[in-house]
Parts: sequence; C-alpha cells; structure tokens
Amino acid sequence: MRMPISLTRFVPCVLIGLMLAGCDTLYMGAMEKMGYAKRDILSSRVKAARDAQEEAKQEIQSALDQFGKVVNFSGGDLEATYKKLSGELETSEERAETVRKRISDVESVADALFKEWKEELDQYSNKDLRRKSEAKYAQTKTRYGEMLAAMKKAEQRIDPVLRPMRDQVLYLKHNLNARALSSLKGELIKVDAQVDQLVKDMNRSIAEADKFIQGLEKDEG
Repeated sequence: MRMPISLTRFVPCVLIGLMLAGCDTLYMGAMEKMGYAKRDILSSRVKAARDAQEEAKQEIQSALDQFGKVVNFSGGDLEATYKKLSGELETSEERAETVRKRISDVESVADALFKEWKEELDQYSNKDLRRKSEAKYAQTKTRYGEMLAAMKKAEQRIDPVLRPMRDQVLYLKHNLNARALSSLKGELIKVDAQVDQLVKDMNRSIAEADKFIQGLEKDEG
C-alpha cells in the first residue's frame, strides 16, 4: 500500500521532531556503539559552541558597524543602507539562537557524561584506581563548570545588545529621515558600550572553551 504524499512529508518531520525533543540519549548511545565516547561528543560540542560564539560575535560587531553607518548617514542610498542593517540584525539573531542551541547541546552530553562517570566510581574494587578516577572526575567537572559559566554569561549579554538595535530598526522602518537618525546617536553610544562588553565576555568564554578542550585532549593523551 502506497503511503499518501502528505504522510511521506509528515513522517520525516515527526522523526526530526522526536530527535530534537528527547532523543539525544539515543543519539549518544548510537555514537558510542560506533566508537565515540561521551567525552568525544562533549569535546565536539564544546568546539561547536565555541565556533558559534565566534560567529555571533563577528556578526553582532558587523551589525553595530552598520547601525553606525545608518545613524551617521551622510549621503547615498539611505534605504539600501537601512535594509543592510535590517539584514545584519536578522543574521545576528539567527547566530544568537545557534549559540543558545549549542550551549544546550553541551549541557545535555555533559550531564550524561558526569552522571555515568559518578555511577561507575562505585564499580571499582581497586581503591587506588577509584581515588584517581574520582580526582579526575572532580577536576574535569570543575573545569567544565567554569567554562559553562563563561558561556552562559556571554550568551546572556546577547539579547540586551540586540534588543535596542531591534527597537531602533523597527522605529526607522517608518521614520527613515534625518531627524530620526539624529535622535538615535545617543543610542548608538549605549549599544557600542554594550557590544564592547559582550565581545570581552565572548572572548573569555571562547578562551575557557579552548582551555577545556585542551584539558580533555591532554587527559586522553
């Protein structure tokens, strides 16, 4: 019996939805059967989160530059300049959402890794080996906590930066004139300061991610 066309389109969407909703455990299980330990998956996801932050940082800086060009507009096609700003902001918001998703992915596999590791400590019969594994567990979890805190601190600064730009772009959509542009110069200074702090926090977060990855790779060596 042939499946109706509507179902052939619907079923893959349902499968994708299930994967996103709660099948990360199944994914990790499948990866482990292929030889990839949770530690490997964690390292890969931390790298992805680090790269997502770098991309978001660069895009937000680009949006700020474009915001400055609109506010300090001195000639040319104002409509085209505004549209570029709107596009930059939209891309920045997409990058921000990717950062949030990547951090969530990191937390998911890290929670599973540390839960499994802690449970396995009770399986040791050799006290010395257990003590060494316990010390490594505590050390790795501490490093992870520092990295995650840095990631979340940087991520939480993104929306306060994008929100005022979003408001200004919406305002300019119906008020694209010299008076409106002049009134936004004060906002540009505020946003500039916020972006500067965001970049600093993201750089710290990226550095923490690099340090954590190096620690995992060193432990494997």
